[in-house]
Amino acid sequence: MARVLVVQHDATCPPALFGTWLEEAGCRLDVRQAHRGDEQPSVRQYDGLLVLGGAMDADDDQGYPWLPLTRERIREAALLGTPTLGICLGHQLAALALGGSTGRREAGPQIGLLEVGWGCEVLLDPLVDRIAGDGRAVHWNQDVVVGLPPGTEVLARGQHGDVQAARLARTVWGVQFHPEVDDGVVASWAATDTGLLSAAGLTGEAVVAQTRSASEELAGAWRPLAHAFARMVRGHSAANGALWE
Repeated sequence: MARVLVVQHDATCPPALFGTWLEEAGCRLDVRQAHRGDEQPSVRQYDGLLVLGGAMDADDDQGYPWLPLTRERIREAALLGTPTLGICLGHQLAALALGGSTGRREAGPQIGLLEVGWGCEVLLDPLVDRIAGDGRAVHWNQDVVVGLPPGTEVLARGQHGDVQAARLARTVWGVQFHPEVDDGVVASWAATDTGLLSAAGLTGEAVVAQTRSASEELAGAWRPLAHAFARMVRGHSAANGALWE
């Protein structure tokens, strides 16, 4: 089976549904919990890289000393042509790793189910060309990518122009939203991130209920993203296997 290195930064931000979907599409996950001191091995040992979300700032290296290595793993994956997907914090880390910048969202925190504003660029993108359409995704962030790495293709923007999805390098993608979560994960965020909820003028109960009521819609929208990423990972695995034969 194709192997995916998964970098987890926070106990409340597991691979969740995305992990299940990758496994059902023929991938084997090696989840490294960086926040607990797990090693982040070289990407050369894997066929794909998935970098998850977390509550920390993407450039807070002093508070979270594993972040520089995560960014190095992303750069390594980009150089090797290894399919890579960053989710929320992972998206921001990928942007930083490849020469971009991040910062606080000028319009304030965004939380809950929001429309994904796909652009026409998706028609030529090998990962999202078949899945982009009308749909919503769970958002939970106060930081965004504010400076794009050279050569970035923006694939989706929110209503205030924030980058929601981008191809940051030839084989590196990032999404600011959370395709992986279910209402259980959102409930864990609501229990611990009350300050961000308050700043957004929302209650945890409302966001959890909203996510739960849209569970079928969300699975229908984002399982295909996991399967598309798995196809790329399997293809990379097959190509590498051919090289070594």
